[in-house]
Amino acid sequence: MAHGSNYFMMGSSLVFINIIIYIVLLTAAIYGFVLFIKLARLGIEALRIYIEKNKSQ
Repeated sequence: MAHGSNYFMMGSSLVFINIIIYIVLLTAAIYGFVLFIKLARLGIEALRIYIEKNKSQ
């Protein structure tokens, strides 16, 4: 019986570790997406300034 319960404990701990890894990866993906949006907005603003500056030439 003790041998079977060890397998159960190992299986449940693996599920717990997988949930933690999933949460960490999901958080990293959301953070990366936010950084990408900020970079895109900065790039659009820089392009707008560049176009305004060179429009009169």
